Amino acid sequence: MKKRTRTAAAAASVLLGTSLLLTACSPPAASDSTTQTAASADEKLEVGFFGFAKTNSFAQGTFLGIEEAAKANNANATFVDSNFDAQVQVQQVKDAITSKAYDVIVIQANDNQALIAPLEEATAAGITVVVEFSVVGPKFDTVDPQVKDAISIVDLPTTNGEALGQLGLDACDEVEGDTCNVAYLEGFKALPLDNARTNAVKDKLATNPKVNLVASVEGGYTADSGRQAFQNVQQANPDVDVVIGASQAITGAAAVAGADSGIKFIGNGASKSNVAAVLDGSWFAIYVTDVFANGKKATELGLAKARGEQVETAINEQTLAPNNGMGTKSALTESKFESMYSD
Repeated sequence: MKKRTRTAAAAASVLLGTSLLLTACSPPAASDSTTQTAASADEKLEVGFFGFAKTNSFAQGTFLGIEEAAKANNANATFVDSNFDAQVQVQQVKDAITSKAYDVIVIQANDNQALIAPLEEATAAGITVVVEFSVVGPKFDTVDPQVKDAISIVDLPTTNGEALGQLGLDACDEVEGDTCNVAYLEGFKALPLDNARTNAVKDKLATNPKVNLVASVEGGYTADSGRQAFQNVQQANPDVDVVIGASQAITGAAAVAGADSGIKFIGNGASKSNVAAVLDGSWFAIYVTDVFANGKKATELGLAKARGEQVETAINEQTLAPNNGMGTKSALTESKFESMYSD
């Protein structure tokens, strides 16, 4: 990062320059950082994307949006790979502060607690920080930044869980009879984020007395773990009508059930194969996360703030997805949604 010395008049001219047209669920709020001096519009900036992992297709889809926004806003974008290692990611942030390699950090946190301190050190050092997708902080029910002076554009596990629960209710509406048996394949029981999502799913399902939650078991985030979890569920509950879980786990569960099972599957994730499964009727619905749009928006916000503009600092990514993330066949068809990643 280059050291900048600008007069108040120059900074004011940046504030009055061309601003991004930003949309989100919360009103614009001024950046309250006091340590960062604004870059001019003609100064090329550096964006570091601290994604989950380069091998992760979800993160790669996000990076495509980041690259597009960077090119359109006079910036370079670099993928900083932590390979899902939380402590490596913490050290990478610390190294970025020391090297001043990036004007903007867009981060997908591998640990919602360990990154609080290093990211606050980054904002104090004059780096614009954008927390993307994963909440950083102890609260899972707010989009407000929990890192001082950061921008938060995240997918809340609580609203995600509520949406999954609503899709479950919608699926049960199509099940004949007075009872609809639902199985929920949780992510990892040891993760607070997954527990917050699970509780939201259960609370939503409980609003309809027709719904009978027959199982809530750890399904993980792979087809193999989902396959094993669903086999156990089926042995104890052979008459399951609806199954909800991470899309990777649902892929495994659907393979166990077979094409003629009649079970309504709901996946949490919108890879290309997940979208195809809904469109061809194999699955009932998915929760849609538009990773390309999220990466693009995060980068636009970060670069605008780095250039002294007022930007929104709290955005629920659900609002950027088609039909607020409710990926039914009709919603995906009408929106012509195109996934940017593969499982």
